Amino acid sequence: MHIEKNNQVNRLGWIEVICGSMFSGKTEELIRRLKRARIARQQVEIFKPEVDKRYDEVNVVSHDENAILSTPVQSASRILLLSNNVEVVGIDEAQFFDDELPSVCNTLAANGIRVIVAGLDMDYRGKPFGPMPHLVAIADEVTKVHAICMNCGDIAQFTHRIIKDDHLVMLGEMDVYEPLCRRCFLEKNGLL
Repeated sequence: MHIEKNNQVNRLGWIEVICGSMFSGKTEELIRRLKRARIARQQVEIFKPEVDKRYDEVNVVSHDENAILSTPVQSASRILLLSNNVEVVGIDEAQFFDDELPSVCNTLAANGIRVIVAGLDMDYRGKPFGPMPHLVAIADEVTKVHAICMNCGDIAQFTHRIIKDDHLVMLGEMDVYEPLCRRCFLEKNGLL
């Protein structure tokens, strides 16, 4: 979108959030959107939290092994410093970033950048996760993706931790987590 202002064109940016449980295709959708932006010859920069080294030290990699080169950063503020001369910024695993991420995304969008953020909206306890609730609130567009419940085959929106561990952040895959529907999640957690 462009607005004419004093014979000067100012591009407006926006924020897109892709959220859902583990194994729902969040990163796959992020990669798809970023690759399309590159096909459109837009300048793209992708970031992920340094802590996420499950598949690769640098690349953002989906469970289906699709990958795209990214820059691991320690804090959200680093994204602002590294986003020069770009039109699109992609951010994966947003739930692992600090609470500055929504402010960083707002600044990028105000500077005319399309921001695409992917992350878990809930932790393994079914509670809002990190900066994701704030990001969902300020987003121009929100896409909630779903997995398939590993217990009954219904649509899953919860991430259930299979092993006993009370740490909020615990990187893992199918050996540690499974997607569950609401009923199965409540049953497995003794709430139904």
